[in-house]
Amino acid sequence: MSTPFLSSEEYDERAHQLYNEGNYDLAIETLREGLTLYPAAVELHVGVGYARLAREEFAWARRSFEEALVLDGEHEDALAGLGETLLKFGRPAAAVAHFRKTLELGYQDDLDLMLQIGRALFRDGLTDEAREFFDVAVQQVPDSAEAVALVGYTQHRAGDDDGAIASLRRALQLDGDHTEARIYLANILYDRGEYEASLYHLDRTVPDDHWDELGIWRLVELKQSIYRLKEGDTELAPWHERLADLAGEPDPIEEMLADIEQRAAEEEEREARQQLELFGALIDDLTGAKPAPAQPHQVMTRDGRALDGSWEEIVRQLRDENASFSGRSLSEFMQTEARRHHSLTGVRISAADPESFIRGCANARLLRIVK
Repeated sequence: MSTPFLSSEEYDERAHQLYNEGNYDLAIETLREGLTLYPAAVELHVGVGYARLAREEFAWARRSFEEALVLDGEHEDALAGLGETLLKFGRPAAAVAHFRKTLELGYQDDLDLMLQIGRALFRDGLTDEAREFFDVAVQQVPDSAEAVALVGYTQHRAGDDDGAIASLRRALQLDGDHTEARIYLANILYDRGEYEASLYHLDRTVPDDHWDELGIWRLVELKQSIYRLKEGDTELAPWHERLADLAGEPDPIEEMLADIEQRAAEEEEREARQQLELFGALIDDLTGAKPAPAQPHQVMTRDGRALDGSWEEIVRQLRDENASFSGRSLSEFMQTEARRHHSLTGVRISAADPESFIRGCANARLLRIVK
């Protein structure tokens, strides 16, 4: 229940707590109540702006930040908030001008502000400008692992992998528990083919440290190839559980678009195969040749195992080797593996039928077709 004896600072504190809890609606309600009593309270206008920004109500956010700046044209949080909002409106030059004004006003020593501005620029793809603010943060607080790690992220995005690796290792020296930097470093090392070094860092994370599937897939793959673990090994179970948590319920729109894309690719491949089969049958008719009986195929896996049989039999062998797919259909196995390898390699693998799946795996260099 509200009380008329709250100060503007108390309204701001209450709203800030609600904001941190993700309760943006109640935060705005609290701030608006405060503004009816204290219409000139800059902090309350700024608070409304950030709550609106969190709700992606960009026009309203912009209005609140501009109202705050009318009251105090040098308010650093209002300048940063308006800059973030202007980025949403596609006005990067104006946004950067507001951000740089915080430097002109002498707020370089505000670490949180510098990192907030840098992150906003980084999210918007303005890597050089983001680096400017991250560098300022490091100059002011050299032992900030977060600031050093953010410099590393910008270096990587700019193509300076050596610099990124050095910065991320420095961040981990400052804070060995900085899991985001550790996972980022592991992914860079993986992309450079330094697999053992990548696994060294991934092995020092736990499933809940990961908010993206890529690092987990890579850890599972490296454990299988370097430690020779089988797919169903109990050591991998927590990682598969985390993957299931991250996957969650599929977004209906994304699922529909992915299905359309997959069907189009499969239809194109099917038509090409039918054309080849038709051409082969025509040649056989003209020459009087009888079609040769189907020959068994053989593939070699990356760990040197040979699998023989029809395409379907080979896929079945691959599925049966993976205890996590026990009792599941070949179609489920192919679709899951196709998604997994796409996350790892960026190569799309068709799951339309066993032959397409095997050939797709061969194209992705996951196995080799012997015959």
